[in-house]
Amino acid sequence: MAKVLIVYYSRTGNTEKMAELVGEGAREAGAEVVVKKVQEAEIADLQEADAIIFGSPTYYGHSAGILREFIDKSVVLHGKLTGKVGGAFASSHNLGGGNETTIRDLLDALLVHGMVIQGSVEGDHYGPVSVGSPDRKAETQCRSLGQRVARLAEKLPA
Repeated sequence: MAKVLIVYYSRTGNTEKMAELVGEGAREAGAEVVVKKVQEAEIADLQEADAIIFGSPTYYGHSAGILREFIDKSVVLHGKLTGKVGGAFASSHNLGGGNETTIRDLLDALLVHGMVIQGSVEGDHYGPVSVGSPDRKAETQCRSLGQRVARLAEKLPA
């Protein structure tokens, strides 16, 4: 059974809702899931997981500073996350609020760690996005991300 870690920051609760939905999808795929606010996460948690998914609201087209700081501290694990599966999701206040650039910001960090990222041919290609509170489309995309990451982590044990 793959262990999926979801680390997120949420100020308004929208990204937190998305994190729970991603977790539901991963559980549906048979994974053991840990969902943590970034304030509660430890860098060591990353090494214990088979898959890592980051979630953030969008601030000026990038992830939240507190999540970025956590990712920056993960440099102590450089080379130790290679082969793990990764993913990302984001929320914003506006349709053109920078969701996609935020997700790419998070995925770039996972790729530098040598992680494996799977895109989606349907819907949000890089990862789920939500404008405000997650609507049905975002809910479906979040569950799908969790399922895809969990299934791939099961196939590619790190």
